[in-house]
Amino acid sequence: MSLTRTLTLLVTSTVLLIALIAAVWSYIESNHELEELFDAELAQSTRIVQGLVRHLADTQSMAQLPETLRETLTLPLSEDVGPEADDDEILPDGAGHKYEKKLAFEVWTPDRTPLLNTLKADDAQGLAPGYSWAESRGYRWRVFTLQDPTTGFWIRTAQREEIRQELSQELALGNVLPLLVALPLLLLAASAAIQIGFRPLRRLEHPIRNMAPERIHPLDDRHAPKEVAGLVQAVNSLLKRLNQALERERRFSADAAHELRTPLAALRLNLEKACEDNPQQFQPLIRSVDRMTHLVEQMLLLSRVDSGTGFSKQYHDLSAILEQSIADVAPLALKRNIEPVLHDDAGQAQLCCNKALITTLMRSLLANAIQYSPEHTVVETRLAPSANGYHITVCDQGPGIVPEARERALSRFVRLDQRLGDGAGLGLAIARRIAELHGGQLTLNARPDGQAGLCVSLWLPTRAILGDGED
Repeated sequence: MSLTRTLTLLVTSTVLLIALIAAVWSYIESNHELEELFDAELAQSTRIVQGLVRHLADTQSMAQLPETLRETLTLPLSEDVGPEADDDEILPDGAGHKYEKKLAFEVWTPDRTPLLNTLKADDAQGLAPGYSWAESRGYRWRVFTLQDPTTGFWIRTAQREEIRQELSQELALGNVLPLLVALPLLLLAASAAIQIGFRPLRRLEHPIRNMAPERIHPLDDRHAPKEVAGLVQAVNSLLKRLNQALERERRFSADAAHELRTPLAALRLNLEKACEDNPQQFQPLIRSVDRMTHLVEQMLLLSRVDSGTGFSKQYHDLSAILEQSIADVAPLALKRNIEPVLHDDAGQAQLCCNKALITTLMRSLLANAIQYSPEHTVVETRLAPSANGYHITVCDQGPGIVPEARERALSRFVRLDQRLGDGAGLGLAIARRIAELHGGQLTLNARPDGQAGLCVSLWLPTRAILGDGED
């Protein structure tokens, strides 16, 4: 699992957990505070009724008092109070609101004779000051009871439990809902912040991923985060040592190959003189020296190609390069009775490249195909335009290469069958490196017609990148 994904998962999980805890806590606290507010409102309503009863007791007789209380404190059509009458918010003719049906008032005389009993809980014998719960008409009611010290009347206000729960839940959810709505945005913002925070690391990753062995350079640590500054310095130190080791290897290969050219040339001259007297004895030695000389030349070329520098490029006719390359290997083909054929589907194919390198590449591919082809066969070369470049295929009728060994065949100093040919296993490796220097690709495939043989596929972009990448 990547560090970015791990950190994002940890942060979002933590934020989600804390937000859920905060939401639950806010919901519980809101419910509690609203319950207290409803209780305070219930007590206040009871005291208002207390003042009304005290005033009516001073101005009306006991016979008139129940009727006045009923007209004042009960709703019109109060007999319709019930579950089926809860659908309309506003009562007919604007007489009130449906929530009034969920409020009730009761008044008793000092001797507990009911004057107003809309709740009809029938628990007057259990009257006691303060808060309590009562059951009536299938509902549970929250009640507040007090006794007027002046008149001695008992007064009680009741509120249905469901309306308290409905209002408290709606208000509590109103407090929690913004947090729940903002939570996904918060998680997205946290994830985006982590992605932005790791952007400097991705900027460090890009040059390492695209760094070629021949162009190793230190990483730019000016914008590196402090947390990875030590790691960047360690990587730069490693890259420096690696570049030095590769440079020593390239220098050794180039120097060794260069120093071997002179003694090999002298050895061949001496063998040629000795061969005049005894050709059968010294001819195999001459072939071995020629093979060693060819290997030295390839090592020198490989050293230059590996460096990737010092190669200029211009626009050249790719068709002409292919024709000249086929002409160069024609003597080898005629010696083995092999016919090289060119199919040019591109016409005048202009390619920005290093002509010497592309010529070397094509000669290597053609010589390799001729070397492994049976006599009296055909080596076909086809040039065709492709997307932003050109596609070249060289197909022979030799033994071919099994799919699992094709990538290995492109490695250096690899010869899959020592019995065939006399190369050193560098031809395909050099060709692939030259293709890479031009921004192209070289692959090995089976023949498209299903016959025995091997097809080398080469794609080259119209405008190549060589050496330091300058146009």
